[in-house]
Amino acid sequence: MGLLLGFAADRVLGDPRRFHPVAGFGQAASRVESRWYADSRAAGTAYTVALVGTTAVAGVVVERLTRNRPIVHTLVTAAATWTVLGARSLDREAEVMAGLLEDKDIPAARDRLSHLCARDATNLEADELARATVESIAENTSDACVAPLLWGGVLGVPGLLGYRAANTLDAMVGYKSEKYLNFGWASARLDDVLNLLPARVCAVLTGLAAGRPRQTIQIWQRDAPRHPSPNAGPVEAAFAGALDLTLGGTNSYGSYQEDRGTLGDGPTPAVADVRRTAALAKRVGVVAAGVAAILAVAGRKGTRWG
Repeated sequence: MGLLLGFAADRVLGDPRRFHPVAGFGQAASRVESRWYADSRAAGTAYTVALVGTTAVAGVVVERLTRNRPIVHTLVTAAATWTVLGARSLDREAEVMAGLLEDKDIPAARDRLSHLCARDATNLEADELARATVESIAENTSDACVAPLLWGGVLGVPGLLGYRAANTLDAMVGYKSEKYLNFGWASARLDDVLNLLPARVCAVLTGLAAGRPRQTIQIWQRDAPRHPSPNAGPVEAAFAGALDLTLGGTNSYGSYQEDRGTLGDGPTPAVADVRRTAALAKRVGVVAAGVAAILAVAGRKGTRWG
């Protein structure tokens, strides 16, 4: 019930514009980074373990303090779920990008893309901006919605908070830039591990939500290995198959470029496909919330039987 209430709160309210706990965590992580940073994997590993471990332990403490108070536990779980989900915010960004592209306001769309991804948008035109938006919606549907829900369903509040901490650090330091290649290595690898199963569940749910499970799985299995990311590949390939589009290509991230392969058989994304992708992402989120709730119930029954 807490997971479903938190999911509903995210859909209705979205992220708070001020005093967001995830933003507060990010600020704390930045302060720790400024003190601990060194161009080494050891320093980055210590940074990741300290921040993610502390957050997960806080979740364990909350679980234990509330486990015998069902109403309080439900409300705490709902609050944690609302805090870590970003589905409504992702939907809002998609709406903004769709509106800017439909109005042919390319300079504003280039500026706004930074809200979705770290791609260099300086020279991108409408169709490339649409592709970047579609791919970012796909990847973030897994990272900001499906994965935290699944970890919440399996591990409760510690799963919700620990996953979001790891994913936030990956977004902050998990880059292949000169500065973070070593320091961000542990954050990036931990995020990869935590998303291995959720990304593939997201790919399956995408096919089901689109009503194209066979086509989606075929494209996923065939094309995901072309993508350099072990988790973004299956999700983006699944969205390509579900929407009958071709995604991927060479992306610029300022200091480096990355070839993300070619995913799918359809046309490349156009402006109209941004809203199609956002609508599919919404449906995937609803199905994921149901799966997470089932996992939570099954886990509680398993604990009782044990």
